[in-house]
Amino acid sequence: MKRTGTIRVGAIGVGLAVVLVASVVVAVTIGPADLSVGEVWGAIWSHLFGTGSPLSVLRDGIVWELRLPRILTAACVGAGLALVGAIMQALTRNQLADPYLLGISSGASLGAVSVLLLGVAVLLPVAAFIGAILALGATLALAGSFGRITPTRTVLAGVAVSSLAGALTSFAIFWAATGDSYREVLSWLLGSLAGARWEAVAIAGIAFLVIGVPLTLTGRLLDAFALGDTTAASLGIPVQGVRWGLLGASAVLTGALVSVSGSIGFVGLVLPHAVRLLVGAGHRALLPLSALVGAVFLVWADTLARTIFDPRELPVGIVTAIIGAPVFAVLLVRRRSEA
Repeated sequence: MKRTGTIRVGAIGVGLAVVLVASVVVAVTIGPADLSVGEVWGAIWSHLFGTGSPLSVLRDGIVWELRLPRILTAACVGAGLALVGAIMQALTRNQLADPYLLGISSGASLGAVSVLLLGVAVLLPVAAFIGAILALGATLALAGSFGRITPTRTVLAGVAVSSLAGALTSFAIFWAATGDSYREVLSWLLGSLAGARWEAVAIAGIAFLVIGVPLTLTGRLLDAFALGDTTAASLGIPVQGVRWGLLGASAVLTGALVSVSGSIGFVGLVLPHAVRLLVGAGHRALLPLSALVGAVFLVWADTLARTIFDPRELPVGIVTAIIGAPVFAVLLVRRRSEA
């Protein structure tokens, strides 16, 4: 029975990987420029192996400089947010936890808005990442000031830090934002991949490879945490060290992702629940499959955001919220009916 389950999970994983690759290629073809899958493959091949591109300079630039880096960034961000959401829900034993639980998104937003209003947008990824890490530090410091750091205290401290950072962000916008800067700030706060280029792919991709991939291998540890701290400790797991190591790694990964995409909601909250319905609660399958589903989902959510009202473009965070909120409600009703 266990072998059958492993084969099934492996087949689902391979299928999702194929869907992800196909989604990236097909998404590149969608837009005002009339591109075929063959032309997209030819352009990508030419850049990877130094052969001549089958497209004109303009059309090749659309593929290689505009659409492909944006779509790859969406895949990396979606994979990372869904993965971190599953980890946060396991570590806090809170099904409503998401990647932004510890004030990370609000801290990143404060850093990003600050540099946008100062007119130094080139520093946006750095400022957003620093803001996210400072918010994490403030959350842990506040939680520790009440004694031993527990998941409940950490969540409450995260809510407090998030509220403060959100208030400071709102004050900065009210005081200094005008004209185009206001629109730029609003677009970032709602989550947008419109400006993603190869630098964004490098930031999100390296962060996911260095931090995200190792996190997908922590399923055994998270399965032990699901049984409670006492049981996990009896299995030889250093509970506090593992919990804060995983929380710290998740926070750093989230900070890197938010720095290139802005705050994109519901990906880390909803998708782990959807994957649980498919493969169960075991984290060895849940973590990698959540990452794959997150990547596919955000690729198509961003494609919808940039094309549905063409030539105008929606922030992708609006699309994920419109899709995610009703889906989450359906999942809650279904889980309640099964309880």
